[in-house]
Parts: sequence; structure tokens; C-alpha cells
Amino acid sequence: MRILRAVFLAVLAGGVLSGCGYNEIQTQDQAVKAAWAEVLSQYQRRSDLIPNIVAAVKGEANFEQETLTKVIEARAKATSIQATPELANDPAALQKFQQAQGEVSSALSRLLVVSENYPSLKANQGFQELRTELEGTENRIAIARNRYIKTVESYNVFIKQIPQNFTAMAMGYKEKPQFAVDNEKALQTPPTVDFGGKK
Repeated sequence: MRILRAVFLAVLAGGVLSGCGYNEIQTQDQAVKAAWAEVLSQYQRRSDLIPNIVAAVKGEANFEQETLTKVIEARAKATSIQATPELANDPAALQKFQQAQGEVSSALSRLLVVSENYPSLKANQGFQELRTELEGTENRIAIARNRYIKTVESYNVFIKQIPQNFTAMAMGYKEKPQFAVDNEKALQTPPTVDFGGKK
């Protein structure tokens, strides 16, 4: 009799938990974490490329030192931020992270524009391969960010709906902060980096 009652209570508890959205909240929370991990992975990939790009450019005589310094400083600032899963739950920390990554993008864009003034860099096969790899990475960053934004949006909408909003409140699940989007349309299309050279 006790075993039958325990089984009945377990089935009842399972039904209540699934009916209140608990299981789906877990699923969506894990999806957000996975999407965030992919964003971090792509930013790390870009960060790992920067020393090679800087080394290739440093070999060019009279290359603008200020431009190189800005790339190095932006990378140092971005990598000094502890990119943990918890960072994605803190709006202020996420904004700081996003700003630092934006500075890296800006500094890299400037470096690539300036490099166009050096024919030997344009002819350097190794440098051109790095540029191509960077372009692919920038596209992957845009795709990963877009996926993260959609996953967070789905999660945030779900935990605000009845009845799972009560479950989320009771279990301490809060709305997750989002990447700031200055231009929604621009985000839908991965940016292309114009490296020139190929005509």
C-alpha cells in the first residue's frame, strides 16, 4: 500500500511540475546557457586570431603604431572581463562585456582599413588568410549573437506567461538581460568585412 501511494505521489508531482512549466523553464534555461557559450566561443576565436594579425602587421615598416596599440589595448580590455555563464545574468556586466567587444571590432576594422595602404600586406598570403579567417569569425559572431538573442527572448516570454510565471517566481527564475541592439535590421544580416584586394 505504501509503495502504491509513493508511486501515485511521484506521478502526481511529475504531472504538477510539467503542467506548471517547470520542465520547459529548465529546457529553455539550458538553451540560453548553450547559446551564450557559443557566443563566448566565437569571441574567443576572434581574440585568438588577433595576436597573429598584429604580428603580421608589425613586420610592415612604418605601420601606424597608434592603430596597432588600439587593437592590442582593446583585446586586453575585452579579455580582462571574466566571461562566465553568470555574466549573462547581470545587465551591467553584460553591457560592459558588449562594449569591450565593440571596441575590439572597431579597432580591428581600423587596422584592416589602414592595412590597405600597404601593398606588401595586400600581397602577403599569410596576412590575407588571416583576414579571411577573421571575416568568417565575424560572421560566426553575428550568427551566435542572433541565436542568443532569440533564445533569451523565447525564455523571457515563456517565464512571463501564466501559469509558468508563478513557477518562475517561486523557483527564482528571472528575466535574462539582452544584448543591446542599436540597429535591429543590421543584426539580422551578418556583417561583411570588406578586405579589398580581390578584384
